[in-house]
Amino acid sequence: MADAPTAFDAAMPAAPKSPPPVVEFRNVTRVFNAGTRRACIAVEGVSFTVEDLPGRGEAIAIIGPSGCGKSTVLRMLAGFYPPTAGQVLVRGLPVEGPGRDRGMIFQKYSSFPHLTVLQNVCFGLSLNRRDFPLSRREREGLAREWIAKVGLAGSEEKYPHQLSGGMQQRVAIARTLVLKPRIMLLDEPFSALDEPTRYEMQKLVVELWHEVGATVFVISHSISEAVYLGDRVYIFSRGPGRLAYEITDNIPPTRGSDPLRVQESPEFKRGVHAVTEAFREVIR
Repeated sequence: MADAPTAFDAAMPAAPKSPPPVVEFRNVTRVFNAGTRRACIAVEGVSFTVEDLPGRGEAIAIIGPSGCGKSTVLRMLAGFYPPTAGQVLVRGLPVEGPGRDRGMIFQKYSSFPHLTVLQNVCFGLSLNRRDFPLSRREREGLAREWIAKVGLAGSEEKYPHQLSGGMQQRVAIARTLVLKPRIMLLDEPFSALDEPTRYEMQKLVVELWHEVGATVFVISHSISEAVYLGDRVYIFSRGPGRLAYEITDNIPPTRGSDPLRVQESPEFKRGVHAVTEAFREVIR
């Protein structure tokens, strides 16, 4: 029989509880047009856990064949629609809809065309005044800080149609990060950019991600980009999408590294090789 607790035991402080995972998928399935002839299983039985890393965050890169449900995973995490079965949890609580704690950057440029750069970046601050009780001058000052951080100082009064694709994505990044989200969701944000601009944006995202300490999920169709941006790489199988591989070994740290230079390193090449071999297994 176990010994009865003593007075000394009662006086001992309880061990601190570890924080819940920042993101958890529990056997998640999503069916579109369920119950009809057009029913389509996008993802099935997806489970993974991403632990909270305070002050640092972690980047998870997601790759997989076209139609494997990568974007569906991000949209369920963003709260755009619920899982058909299973649970999507953020910090231990079920996702019930969009929230300021999760910021999403899309492949297509998503700035409001009738607003200037400054007005676009201020928009979320105005919408979330309860969380950001700032005066108009303070909101504009904070927005200008983030506009400068993404390299757009001097473009505050321009409209989206006056900006290049890379500049428009910088606006989207500033508009997202000014709200200090704990989770960043990037759905192939650089696929429409030319290669030099793409490298610039990759480096910018890594720098700003570490600055805000957010957890990042980024979808890419480029294995080298996934290895550069991710601390780990998830590889999804053909639809209905399932998590086929989770790769953490051979993924080199890239903080503060130039994308072109780091890709020449032996460590990076080993990471690309490991992910490529796993990807080949998925598409066979």
